Amino acid sequence: MIADDIIQEFLKDLFTDHSLNAAHNITSINSINVSRILAQISYYFASYFSLIRSGTFDPSADRLSVAVPTGNFGDILAGFIAKRMGLPILRLIVSTNENDIIHRFLQTGAYEKPILSTGSKEKNDHAGGVKETLSPAMDILISSNFERLLWFMAYDVYSSRMDRTEIRRDIASLKVKEWQTALKSKGGFSVEQELLDAVRAEFSSERVSDEETLATIRDVYQWPYTDSSGSNHYVLDPHSAVGVAAALRSAEAAPGIHYVALSTAHPAKFSRAVERALVKEKAFRFNDILPPELSGLDGLPRRVIHVQKSEGLDGIRKIITDELKKETKETAHNIT
Repeated sequence: MIADDIIQEFLKDLFTDHSLNAAHNITSINSINVSRILAQISYYFASYFSLIRSGTFDPSADRLSVAVPTGNFGDILAGFIAKRMGLPILRLIVSTNENDIIHRFLQTGAYEKPILSTGSKEKNDHAGGVKETLSPAMDILISSNFERLLWFMAYDVYSSRMDRTEIRRDIASLKVKEWQTALKSKGGFSVEQELLDAVRAEFSSERVSDEETLATIRDVYQWPYTDSSGSNHYVLDPHSAVGVAAALRSAEAAPGIHYVALSTAHPAKFSRAVERALVKEKAFRFNDILPPELSGLDGLPRRVIHVQKSEGLDGIRKIITDELKKETKETAHNIT
């Protein structure tokens, strides 16, 4: 297994490969591509107006915080941008699993990879210390979009509104470059208290374990609920469960605020965790939540191309080039 952090590093290196991009103009559909973040801004506005329509939220008096399952920091960065656009969000709650580098950063101001003890028998024996959890899309340590947040914070903190915009941008970029260089060379970096205070003014955080994730799936399943199909139970996927657990914990600590927990995946994609959580629920049948599009998917042919970790970036680049050549030949043959 190659950790998501290593895969993302390969992907970023491919984006800076000028010859490859000149030939093939590659892009990404994950949140490394800022277009995805721009689309996710709409979630926050949709949630806000849905609350108003529900009749339970008075925008002139009530306050709103949003809990977001967080791995690569893209979805919650969209919330930060929505807030900068004027959406009245009190606080964005970073909801992490046991890969809690951002949660630890908010506690201490240090952004550091965990140091694994020699001979550790924990599940966190993947490259760089990434732990394997029940919410795998969040099993990330080096969040690409946290770098973007730090740029916005540095832009505010380390320059004056009296400075020209291009000067402020240069100052922010130099600070982020300094931090990213330390992250690569030393495994981490620390920020000044002023910047940490600026981040804390926008964000809080909660760390949710696998056991708490399973418990949240079970608890929410028991809540009174009826959807348009007549189902009496809401089934959370493990990622959304992390967000719900963080929202509930935050509500206990700061009552009197409305909380929204973003749901970020469908439970059918994570059958192992859902079935483990609801194994004692007699009414639960996994096939009941399986969308028609996924029914029978496990019986279809798999198309996988393997690359050895030792081949690194060169191996991935060769696969991309070879596959695109094949696709170009097939397209040309079909046209003729």
